[in-house]
Amino acid sequence: MARRNRYDIDEELETPFNGRQFVRMLDYARPYARKLILTLLVMLVITALGLLTPLMITWTIDIAIPNADIGLLILISCALVVIILISWVSIRWRMRTMNFVGQSIIHDIRLDMFRHLQRLPFDYFDSRPHGKILVRIVHYVNNVSDLLSGSLISAVVDLLSLALILIYMLLMDPLLTLYALIGLPFLFIGIFSIKSFQRRARRRLNASSSNVTAYTQESIQGMQITQLFGREAENRLIYRDLNDEYGRRFMRTAHIDYLFWPMTDIISTTTVMILYGVVALWLRDQSGPQIEVGVIVGFIAYVHRFWAPITNLANFYSQLLNGASYIERIFEFLEEPEVIVDAPDAYPLPQINGEVRFENVDFAYEEGKPILENVSFTAAAGDSIALVGPTGAGKSTVVNLISRFYDLDGGRITIDGHDIAKVQLDSLRSQMGIMLQDPFLFPTTIMENIRYGRLDASDEECIAAAKAVRAHDFIMRQPQGYETRIAERGAGVSAGERQLISFARVMLSEPRILILDEATASIDTRTELALQQGLASLQRGRTSFVIAHRLSTIRDSTRILYIDDRGIAEEGSHEELLALNGRYASLHYTQIREMVGNLQEND
Repeated sequence: MARRNRYDIDEELETPFNGRQFVRMLDYARPYARKLILTLLVMLVITALGLLTPLMITWTIDIAIPNADIGLLILISCALVVIILISWVSIRWRMRTMNFVGQSIIHDIRLDMFRHLQRLPFDYFDSRPHGKILVRIVHYVNNVSDLLSGSLISAVVDLLSLALILIYMLLMDPLLTLYALIGLPFLFIGIFSIKSFQRRARRRLNASSSNVTAYTQESIQGMQITQLFGREAENRLIYRDLNDEYGRRFMRTAHIDYLFWPMTDIISTTTVMILYGVVALWLRDQSGPQIEVGVIVGFIAYVHRFWAPITNLANFYSQLLNGASYIERIFEFLEEPEVIVDAPDAYPLPQINGEVRFENVDFAYEEGKPILENVSFTAAAGDSIALVGPTGAGKSTVVNLISRFYDLDGGRITIDGHDIAKVQLDSLRSQMGIMLQDPFLFPTTIMENIRYGRLDASDEECIAAAKAVRAHDFIMRQPQGYETRIAERGAGVSAGERQLISFARVMLSEPRILILDEATASIDTRTELALQQGLASLQRGRTSFVIAHRLSTIRDSTRILYIDDRGIAEEGSHEELLALNGRYASLHYTQIREMVGNLQEND
């Protein structure tokens, strides 16, 4: 079982960043390689043209002005205007292209994450706040996309710009070039000194962001309980503490991030001042190399341009470290084992009749704490099997194992003789209908919620399914009938009405095996009586497994299994179990006494 997590506990990183992860992340940019390469080539050409500007200034000062060459001045001026116009058009094209690539990368990563999300085991969602899952799919992906699209291309352009500038500087004056590079070792020392502090700070900031999102999501889900018990003030205090912690970590991270710019600026400014001093000494004492004024002006311009991409690369390195913290979390999610997967030789489960057989089944959610041990029984096709017993005994576990939401620790389960561990999951679950105690309705129309059971079903088939489970009448009383929209989390309809809509959805899917897990617990007695005919129609010709606390709903079942003590404690029909006068009989008579007592109180 996955390690438990909470909104107020920072997540420990289980898969630290490494180069393999970054290469794998670059794979998401591979489908857009042509656009990226074209953008890179265009930016290189524009960068090379832009780097001619200091040379043109040198030619203007040393050639055009001393020789009063008006033609050369006009030519240089026109060339500068053309370079500016080309740069403007190219930058606009690059921004549009990079926005497209960035959004495409977001699309692909999120699609993979959502696909993976739907195949993770139940325990993954049970063991962590849903807000911490959400922040990975939304927030972290956005930041990585910016890194892979715009920033990465800019970094490559800056690297090549540095190479071109260095070539121009060496051609103009090799000795001055050496002085211009004197600050680089100090910059590298500073960057690598900050790196470890920045990564730790960014990880802590991400953890705080995840905590705030998790608590916000949890608070929205539990708002009714919050207001009912008057916990608003206490919740505000908890949120304030989480928010304050995020603020402190943000400022800590910002302080470290902002060290890059002043450090680079101080080193570059100091280097330029040293360069000015060297040139001034040469000109004053005339002891150094002879150098023309135009060359000095052009060279200084190149020096300033040399430090600009270095500053950009230092910022990119900071972004890369930040991006690494997001990539860590994304791949930690993508590498979360799916657990319940098709076997390599899995085959499609053919159309089934519905015979279910448990053969010496062992299962535990946590190692050393068995829920079921050596459980064996057979449900013939068309049988109605009721599961009763105390809370936590394993009733829901039995039906979850039939659906293969968990893998067994021992034994096997077969359907029509097919081992469910050896068939394809989709072909297994597509032939099963499951009704839970708290059904989920999507925020769309009633018709679309029913159609979710079979997406190609017509309106008439949806209505027929609703009529079969006695949902039609209450639906027609809604403001827009079947086109009435359900609010978020089913608000606007009662718990019993939500169940009826869910029953219609299952009916429409035409399952061969039907599982009802406390499916009538939220329905009042009057509604339940009206529903029995619909349930009988739903169960007819299908193998069904019914979990119910109210024994009155299962007395006509083919067989009743009393689950307790990690197995089947009693088994038989309603009459047989009453005659046995054991645990089932005790539970039955207890419920009768409670019902009689309630009736007397009402009288």
